[in-house]
Amino acid sequence: MKKPSLARRIREEILLEWRGIEEPTDLNAGIHLAEKFVTAILRAAGAEDGLHEDQVRETWKDLAGDFIACHTEPLSVKGGVLILRVTQPALRFQLEQMKPMLLTRIRIQLGEDRIKSIKFQLG
Repeated sequence: MKKPSLARRIREEILLEWRGIEEPTDLNAGIHLAEKFVTAILRAAGAEDGLHEDQVRETWKDLAGDFIACHTEPLSVKGGVLILRVTQPALRFQLEQMKPMLLTRIRIQLGEDRIKSIKFQLG
């Protein structure tokens, strides 16, 4: 290997004195990849399975039928639980009775392990 030239050594010494610290040997040593943090955040939010709300909304309209789809709205999917907003208490009661059938249909469309349960919320 070549020895650094006199001018380069002087430059490095002046910079070292001016900065007060030596140049780091590896500039990427303290850098972390964002994918580690994003994965942890998605897991904590219950969205790591890759199920998109738009996909659930489209599927819900097809599965539930026009009347039920007009009076309900999928709010979110967290930890495998689909939360539906229902406009009327009577409809909520009816949907509670239909829950096993709805779950079966949703699991057929979206996959067995994606939706584990349905919760209804008045609103």
